[in-house]
Amino acid sequence: MAIQSYALASQRIGRLKGEILAHAVAVEVLGITGMQRQIPKNSGDTVVYRRWLPYGGTSGAVSGGGIDPQDRFFANNTTVDRTAAMASAHLTAEGVTPAAETLTPVDVTVALQQYSVLYGLTDKTVDLYEDDVAAEMKKQTGERVGLIREMVRYGALTGCTNVFYSGGASRAAISGKLTITLLRKISRSLQGNHARRITSVLAPSANFATAPVEASYLVFGSSDLESDIRDIPGFIPVASYGSRKPINENEIGAVENFRFITSPELVAIQDAATSTTASAYGLLTTTGTNPDVYRVIVAAEDAWGQVALRGGDALDPSYIPPGQKDKNDPLGQRGYIGAKFYMNATVLNNGWMAIAEVGASAL
Repeated sequence: MAIQSYALASQRIGRLKGEILAHAVAVEVLGITGMQRQIPKNSGDTVVYRRWLPYGGTSGAVSGGGIDPQDRFFANNTTVDRTAAMASAHLTAEGVTPAAETLTPVDVTVALQQYSVLYGLTDKTVDLYEDDVAAEMKKQTGERVGLIREMVRYGALTGCTNVFYSGGASRAAISGKLTITLLRKISRSLQGNHARRITSVLAPSANFATAPVEASYLVFGSSDLESDIRDIPGFIPVASYGSRKPINENEIGAVENFRFITSPELVAIQDAATSTTASAYGLLTTTGTNPDVYRVIVAAEDAWGQVALRGGDALDPSYIPPGQKDKNDPLGQRGYIGAKFYMNATVLNNGWMAIAEVGASAL
């Protein structure tokens, strides 16, 4: 186990000490939405989300951008007017009690996982080192927790089965950027699945509360895609919003039903478009041959769920300063700073969100 010792980092003794420079800080954006679930103590390691299927709905998963059967009111039928069939199914005969029906629940279960961050340092570092290493460790512990949670969310959400590809029919064949046509296909899918636009986001505070926003579908993507997003016809930058308020400091603008939030942490799958050549389509590539593939998340209301990092029970921080003596450290020479927490996220309705797999302009 690595532990921060007095000799591990270069000292600045005997030199004019400048300010401690800023370091890279992870950008957390996905946590502003999703169905938020707090963790009560002593209630098990499993969270169960439940929905009740509407009339005509069946339990199933959407694929290829089609209508999710769990969100469907009208059965597929090419020879019958489906609206007339719906009305006819509910005709009532005089004096005859209609058959009673029941509701069907669909449960989505997710098991909580424990994650942790741990730094170590010695008593000599605390006593003699000219910088407050312990304070910096505390700060970076909190920032790493945010990055870990963001990656858990990203991994869960990119597992959505409602996937749209730019310029091809698969990830390997991607040859295009994020376009207005692709966004409109996604909008058609979401609206066909009765997906509601997001009207509130998690407030930027320690409290478990939400803040109202103008109704829209939220689009989360890599900051590498900003140039392509700004080139979409009809794009309105945040600076031109007027009375509309940004929902996040990383929001860059809006187009039609969509508002765009970018983050450098929503990274591409490098060289994943193995059937196309980056130079032929002017797309970004890591190694110089195949295009990198970016997964853009388009979310509607209640499309996914997460454990909320809010409240006193959400995070369990630890600080054992050097100087505390026990049988494992009889002289009190070591100390530790860290945190542990429970986290998981899951897609609740594949028809209420979508993934757009696209390339990015090489510029």
